[in-house]
Amino acid sequence: MTAPDAPPRRTQRRAHDALRRPPARGSSRSGGGRTTKPVRLAPSDLLGLGLLGLRTRRLRAALSALGISIGIATMVVVTGIPASSHRALMDEMSALGSNMLRAQSVSVQSRPVPLPEESVDMVRRIGPVTGVSAVANTHAQVRRSDLVDENDFSGAGLSVLAARRDLLDVVGGSVSSGRYFSRADERFPTAVLGVRAATRLGIGEIHAGDPPPQIRIGGSWFTVIGVLRAVRLADDLDHAVLTGWHAARETLRFDGKPTVDGKPTVIYIKAREEALEEVRDVLPATVFPDQPGQVQVSRPSDALAAKRATQNTFSSLFLGLAGIALLVGGIGVANTMVISVLERRREIGLRRALGATRGQIRAQFLTESVALAVLGGTAGTVLGVLVTVGYATYQGWPAVISPLSVAGGCLGAAVVGVVAGVYPAVRASRLSPTKALAST
Repeated sequence: MTAPDAPPRRTQRRAHDALRRPPARGSSRSGGGRTTKPVRLAPSDLLGLGLLGLRTRRLRAALSALGISIGIATMVVVTGIPASSHRALMDEMSALGSNMLRAQSVSVQSRPVPLPEESVDMVRRIGPVTGVSAVANTHAQVRRSDLVDENDFSGAGLSVLAARRDLLDVVGGSVSSGRYFSRADERFPTAVLGVRAATRLGIGEIHAGDPPPQIRIGGSWFTVIGVLRAVRLADDLDHAVLTGWHAARETLRFDGKPTVDGKPTVIYIKAREEALEEVRDVLPATVFPDQPGQVQVSRPSDALAAKRATQNTFSSLFLGLAGIALLVGGIGVANTMVISVLERRREIGLRRALGATRGQIRAQFLTESVALAVLGGTAGTVLGVLVTVGYATYQGWPAVISPLSVAGGCLGAAVVGVVAGVYPAVRASRLSPTKALAST
Protein backbone atom coordinates (compact mmCIF):
# COMPACT_ATOMS: atom_id res chain seq x y z
CA MET A 1 0.00 0.00 0.00
CA THR A 2 1.47 3.23 -1.10
CA ALA A 3 1.45 6.45 0.79
CA PRO A 4 -1.23 8.85 -0.29
CA ASP A 5 1.27 11.65 -1.10
CA ALA A 6 3.65 9.43 -3.10
CA PRO A 7 3.82 10.06 -6.86
CA PRO A 8 2.50 7.38 -9.17
CA ARG A 9 4.89 4.53 -10.05
CA ARG A 10 4.96 5.58 -13.71
CA THR A 11 6.16 9.06 -12.74
CA GLN A 12 8.94 7.59 -10.57
CA ARG A 13 10.09 5.37 -13.42
CA ARG A 14 10.26 8.34 -15.83
CA ALA A 15 12.35 10.34 -13.39
CA HIS A 16 14.70 7.37 -12.87
CA ASP A 17 15.10 6.88 -16.63
CA ALA A 18 15.76 10.58 -17.08
CA LEU A 19 18.63 10.44 -14.59
CA ARG A 20 20.16 7.47 -16.37
CA ARG A 21 19.88 8.94 -19.89
CA PRO A 22 22.75 11.16 -21.12
CA PRO A 23 21.80 14.80 -21.28
CA ALA A 24 20.44 16.03 -24.55
CA ARG A 25 22.84 17.88 -26.90
CA GLY A 26 23.05 21.50 -25.99
CA SER A 27 21.63 20.95 -22.46
CA SER A 28 23.09 20.30 -18.99
CA ARG A 29 21.98 18.16 -16.04
CA SER A 30 21.78 21.15 -13.77
CA GLY A 31 18.62 22.73 -14.98
CA GLY A 32 18.58 22.15 -18.75
CA GLY A 33 20.77 25.22 -19.62
CA ARG A 34 23.06 25.16 -22.66
CA THR A 35 26.73 24.21 -22.23
CA THR A 36 29.31 26.98 -22.69
CA LYS A 37 31.30 26.64 -25.87
CA PRO A 38 34.62 28.39 -26.46
CA VAL A 39 34.13 31.34 -28.78
CA ARG A 40 36.41 31.61 -31.80
CA LEU A 41 37.89 35.10 -31.97
CA ALA A 42 37.96 36.96 -35.25
CA PRO A 43 41.22 38.74 -36.18
CA SER A 44 39.62 42.11 -35.48
CA ASP A 45 38.49 40.93 -32.04
CA LEU A 46 41.95 39.53 -31.32
CA LEU A 47 43.54 42.82 -32.31
CA GLY A 48 41.11 44.72 -30.09
CA LEU A 49 41.98 42.51 -27.12
CA GLY A 50 45.68 42.90 -27.85
CA LEU A 51 45.39 46.69 -27.93
CA LEU A 52 43.24 46.75 -24.78
CA GLY A 53 46.24 46.81 -22.49
CA LEU A 54 47.84 49.59 -24.51
CA ARG A 55 44.69 51.74 -24.40
CA THR A 56 44.03 51.27 -20.69
CA ARG A 57 47.65 51.80 -19.60
CA ARG A 58 48.75 54.48 -22.03
CA LEU A 59 51.64 55.90 -20.00
CA ARG A 60 53.17 52.48 -19.41
CA ALA A 61 52.64 51.56 -23.06
CA ALA A 62 54.23 54.83 -24.18
CA LEU A 63 57.27 54.27 -21.98
CA SER A 64 57.58 50.69 -23.19
CA ALA A 65 57.25 51.77 -26.84
CA LEU A 66 59.86 54.44 -26.14
CA GLY A 67 62.27 51.71 -25.09
CA ILE A 68 61.88 49.71 -28.30
CA SER A 69 61.83 52.89 -30.41
CA ILE A 70 65.17 53.96 -28.95
CA GLY A 71 66.56 50.51 -29.75
CA ILE A 72 65.35 50.62 -33.37
CA ALA A 73 66.39 54.27 -33.78
CA THR A 74 69.82 53.29 -32.51
CA MET A 75 69.97 50.54 -35.10
CA VAL A 76 69.06 52.94 -37.92
CA VAL A 77 71.44 55.64 -36.68
CA VAL A 78 74.43 53.36 -36.07
CA THR A 79 74.02 51.95 -39.56
CA GLY A 80 73.02 55.16 -41.35
CA ILE A 81 75.64 57.57 -39.98
CA PRO A 82 78.63 55.23 -40.51
CA ALA A 83 77.23 54.35 -43.95
CA SER A 84 77.05 58.05 -44.84
CA SER A 85 80.60 58.58 -43.58
CA HIS A 86 81.67 55.47 -45.45
CA ARG A 87 80.12 56.74 -48.69
CA ALA A 88 81.92 60.07 -48.32
CA LEU A 89 85.20 58.23 -47.69
CA MET A 90 84.64 55.95 -50.68
CA ASP A 91 83.93 58.96 -52.89
CA GLU A 92 87.20 60.54 -51.79
CA MET A 93 89.09 57.32 -52.44
CA SER A 94 87.46 56.92 -55.84
CA ALA A 95 88.67 60.44 -56.65
CA LEU A 96 92.19 59.13 -56.06
CA GLY A 97 91.85 56.79 -59.02
CA SER A 98 91.10 53.48 -57.32
CA ASN A 99 89.33 52.29 -60.50
CA MET A 100 91.68 53.70 -63.13
CA LEU A 101 94.44 52.13 -65.23
CA ARG A 102 96.82 53.66 -67.75
CA ALA A 103 98.30 51.80 -70.71
CA GLN A 104 101.10 53.09 -72.92
CA SER A 105 103.83 51.67 -75.09
CA VAL A 106 107.48 51.48 -74.16
CA SER A 107 109.29 54.67 -75.22
CA VAL A 108 112.04 54.41 -77.82
CA GLN A 109 114.72 57.12 -77.60
CA SER A 110 112.51 59.10 -75.21
CA ARG A 111 109.66 59.12 -77.73
CA PRO A 112 106.51 57.09 -77.04
CA VAL A 113 105.67 54.59 -79.74
CA PRO A 114 102.08 54.87 -81.05
CA LEU A 115 99.70 52.05 -80.26
CA PRO A 116 97.48 50.41 -82.90
CA GLU A 117 94.66 52.63 -84.13
CA GLU A 118 91.98 50.10 -83.12
CA SER A 119 93.37 49.62 -79.60
CA VAL A 120 90.84 51.95 -77.96
CA ASP A 121 87.88 50.13 -79.49
CA MET A 122 89.37 46.78 -78.50
CA VAL A 123 89.73 47.89 -74.87
CA ARG A 124 86.14 49.14 -74.87
CA ARG A 125 84.97 45.58 -75.62
CA ILE A 126 86.36 44.24 -72.31
CA GLY A 127 83.34 43.49 -70.15
CA PRO A 128 84.25 45.20 -66.82
CA VAL A 129 85.55 48.35 -68.57
CA THR A 130 83.23 51.30 -67.95
CA GLY A 131 85.14 54.02 -69.80
CA VAL A 132 88.13 54.43 -72.10
CA SER A 133 89.76 57.39 -73.80
CA ALA A 134 93.15 58.26 -75.26
CA VAL A 135 95.61 60.98 -76.14
CA ALA A 136 98.32 61.06 -78.81
CA ASN A 137 101.57 62.99 -78.50
CA THR A 138 102.08 65.22 -81.55
CA HIS A 139 105.70 66.12 -80.59
CA ALA A 140 104.91 69.67 -81.67
CA GLN A 141 106.30 72.80 -80.03
CA VAL A 142 104.08 75.46 -78.53
CA ARG A 143 104.78 79.21 -78.15
CA ARG A 144 102.75 82.13 -76.90
CA SER A 145 103.03 83.89 -80.30
CA ASP A 146 105.15 84.00 -83.42
CA LEU A 147 106.97 87.02 -82.01
CA VAL A 148 108.52 84.97 -79.24
CA ASP A 149 112.14 84.10 -79.83
CA GLU A 150 112.65 80.46 -80.76
CA ASN A 151 115.23 80.29 -77.99
CA ASP A 152 112.57 81.27 -75.46
CA PHE A 153 111.89 78.21 -73.33
CA SER A 154 108.53 79.34 -71.94
CA GLY A 155 106.90 76.47 -73.81
CA ALA A 156 109.58 73.93 -72.97
CA GLY A 157 108.31 70.96 -71.04
CA LEU A 158 104.79 71.37 -72.35
CA SER A 159 103.45 68.53 -74.46
CA VAL A 160 100.96 69.01 -77.26
CA LEU A 161 98.45 66.15 -77.12
CA ALA A 162 95.62 65.28 -79.47
CA ALA A 163 92.70 64.41 -77.18
CA ARG A 164 89.38 62.69 -77.65
CA ARG A 165 86.15 64.37 -76.65
CA ASP A 166 85.42 61.86 -73.87
CA LEU A 167 88.79 62.34 -72.13
CA LEU A 168 87.53 64.43 -69.21
CA ASP A 169 84.77 61.94 -68.42
CA VAL A 170 87.28 59.13 -68.03
CA VAL A 171 89.99 60.97 -66.07
CA GLY A 172 87.56 62.96 -63.93
CA GLY A 173 88.67 66.35 -65.26
CA SER A 174 86.71 69.57 -65.50
CA VAL A 175 87.03 73.02 -67.07
CA SER A 176 87.73 75.99 -64.82
CA SER A 177 86.94 78.57 -67.51
CA GLY A 178 85.84 78.43 -71.11
CA ARG A 179 84.76 75.08 -72.53
CA TYR A 180 86.06 71.71 -73.66
CA PHE A 181 85.96 70.41 -77.25
CA SER A 182 82.58 69.95 -78.86
CA ARG A 183 81.99 67.94 -81.99
CA ALA A 184 82.59 71.09 -84.06
CA ASP A 185 85.53 72.42 -82.02
CA GLU A 186 87.64 69.29 -82.46
CA ARG A 187 87.69 69.79 -86.25
CA PHE A 188 89.05 73.33 -86.04
CA PRO A 189 92.40 74.56 -84.73
CA THR A 190 91.33 75.04 -81.13
CA ALA A 191 93.19 74.22 -77.91
CA VAL A 192 92.39 73.55 -74.25
CA LEU A 193 95.20 74.17 -71.76
CA GLY A 194 96.12 72.32 -68.61
CA VAL A 195 96.34 74.48 -65.51
CA ARG A 196 100.17 74.48 -65.47
CA ALA A 197 100.41 75.02 -69.22
CA ALA A 198 98.13 78.06 -69.00
CA THR A 199 100.37 79.56 -66.32
CA ARG A 200 103.52 78.93 -68.35
CA LEU A 201 101.98 80.56 -71.43
CA GLY A 202 100.62 83.53 -69.49
CA ILE A 203 96.95 82.84 -70.23
CA GLY A 204 94.37 83.48 -67.55
CA GLU A 205 90.65 82.80 -67.45
CA ILE A 206 88.62 82.54 -70.65
CA HIS A 207 85.51 84.75 -70.52
CA ALA A 208 82.59 84.58 -72.92
CA GLY A 209 82.39 87.66 -75.10
CA ASP A 210 86.08 88.49 -74.81
CA PRO A 211 88.41 87.85 -77.75
CA PRO A 212 89.90 84.39 -77.13
CA PRO A 213 93.69 84.22 -76.88
CA GLN A 214 95.71 82.44 -79.52
CA ILE A 215 98.87 80.37 -79.31
CA ARG A 216 101.33 79.11 -81.88
CA ILE A 217 101.60 75.31 -82.19
CA GLY A 218 104.13 74.18 -84.75
CA GLY A 219 103.58 76.59 -87.59
CA SER A 220 99.85 77.15 -87.08
CA TRP A 221 97.67 79.39 -84.92
CA PHE A 222 95.31 77.75 -82.44
CA THR A 223 92.52 79.48 -80.54
CA VAL A 224 92.41 78.75 -76.81
CA ILE A 225 88.81 77.92 -75.87
CA GLY A 226 89.26 76.62 -72.30
CA VAL A 227 91.51 76.05 -69.30
CA LEU A 228 91.29 72.90 -67.18
CA ARG A 229 91.35 72.51 -63.44
CA ALA A 230 94.07 70.35 -61.95
CA VAL A 231 93.43 66.72 -62.92
CA ARG A 232 94.16 64.55 -59.89
CA LEU A 233 94.02 61.24 -61.75
CA ALA A 234 96.26 62.29 -64.65
CA ASP A 235 98.58 65.09 -63.55
CA ASP A 236 100.50 64.88 -66.86
CA LEU A 237 97.52 66.67 -68.43
CA ASP A 238 98.22 69.71 -66.23
CA HIS A 239 101.36 70.38 -68.33
CA ALA A 240 99.68 69.64 -71.66
CA VAL A 241 98.17 71.63 -74.48
CA LEU A 242 95.23 69.64 -75.80
CA THR A 243 94.00 69.87 -79.36
CA GLY A 244 91.13 68.16 -81.15
CA TRP A 245 91.99 64.77 -82.68
CA HIS A 246 90.86 65.71 -86.19
CA ALA A 247 92.44 69.16 -86.06
CA ALA A 248 95.79 67.67 -85.01
CA ARG A 249 95.66 65.17 -87.85
CA GLU A 250 94.91 67.83 -90.46
CA THR A 251 96.93 70.77 -89.14
CA LEU A 252 100.01 69.50 -87.31
CA ARG A 253 102.42 67.89 -89.75
CA PHE A 254 106.08 66.90 -89.68
CA ASP A 255 107.97 66.53 -92.99
CA GLY A 256 104.65 66.68 -94.79
CA LYS A 257 103.16 63.81 -92.82
CA PRO A 258 100.54 64.07 -90.07
CA THR A 259 102.04 63.73 -86.60
CA VAL A 260 98.84 62.00 -85.48
CA ASP A 261 97.44 59.26 -87.66
CA GLY A 262 94.67 57.97 -85.41
CA LYS A 263 97.21 56.12 -83.24
CA PRO A 264 97.11 56.88 -79.50
CA THR A 265 100.17 56.96 -77.27
CA VAL A 266 98.41 56.76 -73.87
CA ILE A 267 95.10 55.04 -73.11
CA TYR A 268 93.13 55.80 -69.92
CA ILE A 269 90.82 53.02 -68.70
CA LYS A 270 88.12 52.97 -66.03
CA ALA A 271 86.84 49.57 -64.88
CA ARG A 272 84.78 48.05 -62.11
CA GLU A 273 86.88 47.85 -58.99
CA GLU A 274 86.15 44.21 -58.24
CA ALA A 275 87.56 43.20 -61.65
CA LEU A 276 90.39 45.72 -61.90
CA GLU A 277 93.17 43.13 -61.58
CA GLU A 278 91.63 40.89 -64.24
CA VAL A 279 91.34 43.83 -66.63
CA ARG A 280 94.97 44.74 -66.03
CA ASP A 281 96.08 41.20 -66.87
CA VAL A 282 94.41 41.19 -70.30
CA LEU A 283 95.20 44.77 -71.32
CA PRO A 284 98.64 44.21 -72.96
CA ALA A 285 97.37 41.51 -75.34
CA THR A 286 94.24 43.54 -76.05
CA VAL A 287 96.01 46.82 -76.74
CA PHE A 288 98.91 45.45 -78.78
CA PRO A 289 98.23 41.82 -79.83
CA ASP A 290 101.41 41.60 -81.92
CA GLN A 291 103.76 42.85 -79.21
CA PRO A 292 102.07 42.68 -75.79
CA GLY A 293 105.43 42.94 -74.07
CA GLN A 294 105.81 46.49 -75.39
CA VAL A 295 102.79 47.72 -73.40
CA GLN A 296 103.18 49.16 -69.91
CA VAL A 297 100.11 49.08 -67.66
CA SER A 298 99.99 50.95 -64.38
CA ARG A 299 99.22 48.93 -61.28
CA PRO A 300 96.00 49.57 -59.34
CA SER A 301 96.14 52.46 -56.94
CA ASP A 302 96.97 51.81 -53.29
CA ALA A 303 93.66 53.54 -52.58
CA LEU A 304 91.87 50.46 -53.91
CA ALA A 305 93.38 48.18 -51.25
CA ALA A 306 92.60 50.73 -48.54
CA LYS A 307 89.04 51.06 -49.85
CA ARG A 308 88.42 47.31 -49.75
CA ALA A 309 89.83 47.00 -46.24
CA THR A 310 87.65 49.89 -45.08
CA GLN A 311 84.54 48.30 -46.62
CA ASN A 312 85.11 45.01 -44.79
CA THR A 313 85.74 46.80 -41.47
CA PHE A 314 82.61 48.93 -41.75
CA SER A 315 80.43 45.95 -42.75
CA SER A 316 81.41 44.05 -39.59
CA LEU A 317 80.83 47.16 -37.49
CA PHE A 318 77.34 47.70 -38.93
CA LEU A 319 76.25 44.14 -38.18
CA GLY A 320 77.60 44.21 -34.64
CA LEU A 321 75.98 47.51 -33.68
CA ALA A 322 72.63 46.56 -35.24
CA GLY A 323 72.60 43.24 -33.36
CA ILE A 324 73.30 44.94 -30.03
CA ALA A 325 70.56 47.51 -30.60
CA LEU A 326 67.96 44.83 -31.41
CA LEU A 327 68.99 42.77 -28.38
CA VAL A 328 68.53 45.73 -26.05
CA GLY A 329 65.12 46.49 -27.55
CA GLY A 330 64.00 42.86 -27.27
CA ILE A 331 64.97 42.67 -23.60
CA GLY A 332 62.97 45.83 -22.92
CA VAL A 333 59.83 44.43 -24.55
CA ALA A 334 60.15 41.08 -22.78
CA ASN A 335 60.55 42.80 -19.41
CA THR A 336 57.52 44.99 -20.07
CA MET A 337 55.33 42.03 -21.03
CA VAL A 338 56.36 39.95 -17.98
CA ILE A 339 55.42 42.86 -15.70
CA SER A 340 52.14 43.25 -17.59
CA VAL A 341 51.25 39.60 -16.92
CA LEU A 342 51.98 40.00 -13.20
CA GLU A 343 49.87 43.15 -12.97
CA ARG A 344 46.89 41.67 -14.83
CA ARG A 345 46.54 38.28 -13.15
CA ARG A 346 43.05 39.08 -11.87
CA GLU A 347 41.99 40.10 -15.39
CA ILE A 348 43.40 36.85 -16.75
CA GLY A 349 41.60 34.82 -14.06
CA LEU A 350 38.30 36.56 -14.78
CA ARG A 351 38.57 35.89 -18.52
CA ARG A 352 39.45 32.26 -17.90
CA ALA A 353 36.47 31.92 -15.55
CA LEU A 354 34.20 33.34 -18.23
CA GLY A 355 35.33 30.69 -20.72
CA ALA A 356 38.44 32.07 -22.43
CA THR A 357 40.77 29.27 -23.49
CA ARG A 358 44.51 29.17 -22.93
CA GLY A 359 45.09 29.70 -26.63
CA GLN A 360 43.05 32.89 -26.58
CA ILE A 361 45.00 34.18 -23.59
CA ARG A 362 48.27 33.40 -25.35
CA ALA A 363 47.09 35.09 -28.55
CA GLN A 364 45.96 38.18 -26.63
CA PHE A 365 49.28 38.79 -24.91
CA LEU A 366 51.31 37.85 -27.97
CA THR A 367 49.30 40.35 -30.06
CA GLU A 368 49.85 43.01 -27.41
CA SER A 369 53.60 42.34 -27.44
CA VAL A 370 53.83 42.54 -31.25
CA ALA A 371 51.67 45.69 -31.39
CA LEU A 372 53.81 47.34 -28.74
CA ALA A 373 57.02 46.46 -30.60
CA VAL A 374 55.69 47.53 -34.02
CA LEU A 375 54.50 50.91 -32.71
CA GLY A 376 57.85 51.50 -31.07
CA GLY A 377 59.73 50.21 -34.09
CA THR A 378 57.87 52.50 -36.50
CA ALA A 379 58.50 55.53 -34.32
CA GLY A 380 62.13 54.51 -33.88
CA THR A 381 62.65 54.07 -37.61
CA VAL A 382 61.29 57.56 -38.35
CA LEU A 383 63.41 59.03 -35.56
CA GLY A 384 66.53 57.23 -36.77
CA VAL A 385 66.05 58.40 -40.37
CA LEU A 386 65.61 62.03 -39.26
CA VAL A 387 68.70 61.94 -37.03
CA THR A 388 70.80 60.30 -39.76
CA VAL A 389 69.77 62.78 -42.46
CA GLY A 390 70.29 65.74 -40.14
CA TYR A 391 73.75 64.65 -38.99
CA ALA A 392 74.92 63.72 -42.48
CA THR A 393 73.75 67.08 -43.83
CA TYR A 394 75.54 68.89 -41.01
CA GLN A 395 78.79 67.05 -41.79
CA GLY A 396 78.45 67.59 -45.54
CA TRP A 397 78.17 63.85 -46.25
CA PRO A 398 75.78 62.21 -48.68
CA ALA A 399 72.90 60.88 -46.57
CA VAL A 400 72.73 57.10 -46.98
CA ILE A 401 69.51 55.48 -45.77
CA SER A 402 69.32 51.89 -46.81
CA PRO A 403 65.77 50.73 -47.64
CA LEU A 404 66.79 47.43 -46.07
CA SER A 405 67.49 49.11 -42.73
CA VAL A 406 64.15 50.97 -42.83
CA ALA A 407 62.19 47.82 -43.65
CA GLY A 408 64.36 45.82 -41.28
CA GLY A 409 63.57 48.26 -38.47
CA CYS A 410 59.82 47.60 -38.64
CA LEU A 411 60.16 43.91 -39.45
CA GLY A 412 62.84 43.45 -36.82
CA ALA A 413 60.60 45.12 -34.25
CA ALA A 414 57.79 42.68 -35.09
CA VAL A 415 60.12 39.69 -34.78
CA VAL A 416 61.47 41.02 -31.50
CA GLY A 417 57.89 41.47 -30.27
CA VAL A 418 57.04 37.85 -31.12
CA VAL A 419 60.15 36.46 -29.45
CA ALA A 420 59.82 38.70 -26.42
CA GLY A 421 56.12 37.96 -25.99
CA VAL A 422 56.22 34.16 -26.19
CA TYR A 423 57.25 33.52 -22.56
CA PRO A 424 54.87 36.10 -21.00
CA ALA A 425 51.98 34.82 -23.15
CA VAL A 426 52.61 31.19 -22.19
CA ARG A 427 52.94 32.16 -18.55
CA ALA A 428 49.66 34.06 -18.66
CA SER A 429 47.81 31.13 -20.27
CA ARG A 430 48.99 28.72 -17.55
CA LEU A 431 47.47 30.71 -14.70
CA SER A 432 44.51 28.89 -13.21
CA PRO A 433 41.35 30.99 -12.75
CA THR A 434 41.11 30.42 -8.98
CA LYS A 435 44.73 31.36 -8.24
CA ALA A 436 44.59 34.32 -10.56
CA LEU A 437 41.40 35.70 -9.00
CA ALA A 438 42.75 35.13 -5.51
CA SER A 439 45.96 37.06 -6.22
CA THR A 440 46.35 40.62 -5.11
